[in-house]
Amino acid sequence: MPTTYTNPRFPFRRPPELDGKGGSARVVIVGAGLVGLTLALDLARHGIPSIVLDDDDTVSFGSRAICFAKRSLEIYDRLGLGQRLLDKGITWKVGKVFFGSSLAYEFDLLPEQGHRMPAFVNLQQYYLEEWLVDACTETGVVDLRWLSRVVSIEPRAECVRLGVETPEGTYVLEAEWVAACDGARSTVRKSLGLSFVGNVFRDRFLIADVVLKTEVPFPNERWFWFDPPFHPGQSVLLHKQPDGVWRIDFQLGWEADPDEEKRPERVVPRIRTMLGKDVAFDLEWVSVYTFRCRRLERFRHGRIFFVGDSAHQVSPFGARGGNGGIQDADNLAWKLAAVLKQIAPEGLLDSYDAERIPAADLNILHSTRATDFITPKTAAARAYRDAVLLLAREHAFARRMVNSGRLSLPHTYANSPLSTPDEEAWVGGPAPGAPCIDAPLTDGFLLNRLGNEPVLLHFGGTAPPALPGVRVVTVPADGVVATRYAASVGTAYLIRPDQHVAARFQAPTMDRLIVALERLWARGNVEAEREAA
Repeated sequence: MPTTYTNPRFPFRRPPELDGKGGSARVVIVGAGLVGLTLALDLARHGIPSIVLDDDDTVSFGSRAICFAKRSLEIYDRLGLGQRLLDKGITWKVGKVFFGSSLAYEFDLLPEQGHRMPAFVNLQQYYLEEWLVDACTETGVVDLRWLSRVVSIEPRAECVRLGVETPEGTYVLEAEWVAACDGARSTVRKSLGLSFVGNVFRDRFLIADVVLKTEVPFPNERWFWFDPPFHPGQSVLLHKQPDGVWRIDFQLGWEADPDEEKRPERVVPRIRTMLGKDVAFDLEWVSVYTFRCRRLERFRHGRIFFVGDSAHQVSPFGARGGNGGIQDADNLAWKLAAVLKQIAPEGLLDSYDAERIPAADLNILHSTRATDFITPKTAAARAYRDAVLLLAREHAFARRMVNSGRLSLPHTYANSPLSTPDEEAWVGGPAPGAPCIDAPLTDGFLLNRLGNEPVLLHFGGTAPPALPGVRVVTVPADGVVATRYAASVGTAYLIRPDQHVAARFQAPTMDRLIVALERLWARGNVEAEREAA
């Protein structure tokens, strides 16, 4: 198949361990895919070196994850790649749902102005991975080791011993901490004998990346069809990507033969029926997948963390897989950095499970519901779905029931042990555990001034008390920022290094701020200790 992208090949470099040197690392990341590279870059931004092991010598083949949600874009903006995503990617926020050949309804994912990042950007995964490789290399503290396969893993009390196989021999590497970012077929997970809990759904979908040579009237929007005339009884999804590439997903049914359905002789007629016989196109990439909604019972196992698809899997509708993995990395990086810098105790790392397992569960819930709606398994379920789609054309209440994939939103860590509950009554604004809301400033955007360290966001008035290791950002107590944060003069938000709210105060005091900061770092039960004293 012709392609618009040529995969780079990264050279194998002989590691020092093969010559009797080195042999230890603070952090080892297994897997140089989207999630592993994001974690390595985030750690590097915190000044933490890492070794990244990958058994391949290139980035991903095929477009794979293409829909990057607003929160993921904000994370990459903090890491220095946001503008590249905006410049290259296809920006969109409107989705349309069709039933048969008629429009059922449409939605706008970001009707509000005043955000640096859009609702979504579509970009082939291989571009982002290549940029991540470049950015990791530029840091000088990420040791990318290609053609390096993990063949054994031995957890110990003080380290994790990994056996690594290379083209020039095998060596042993001892890591203080290991992040398993090696995907759905994780070698690390299998080596530890861990299994998923959840469901595999009896349906299959075909992904086809198509390069259109003829102009077609498809805008930069997400289009989803239920029971279209060109693919009756099934569903189809259409997305635009850069380089004139279009992603088309066809529902196939459980009985479809995956190998047979990937053959061009089967794929091309399906696309031609959809686009019309006069539209010229080339196939670039084809794959068949099965819905999976499942996860590990725990994501932290001693000194080993499971991140992304190695920890959880969801169906692709809703763009929750890749975005969920990116947010896993965003959650873990600052915590590992704080422990390694001895800012926080190891107990901080337990909050990775406490925060990311509920996030995975919510993704799995939404993904499961979408799967049930898209692929009804009984005549009654199909009749219900079709009735909802018919009603959606005229009635707003029915539109809320249509589920072509609830699109990825950032998770609020509502019950996080790191969050300080509100003491005052609040109406509006991001609650403790929620991601910060972006807003325009006179010199840029709010989120560009937050992140990588604790920040006290202060809304005018008397200067807040100084806290060790906390940077103060003062903004006006009126305008868009104040409105979005339900703030008045003197309001303060304590923001975590990952741009989530740790605490908020309408009238902050030194004691309350210190308690919140100690809780953010998981430094014991501060309130109980104060009462005992």
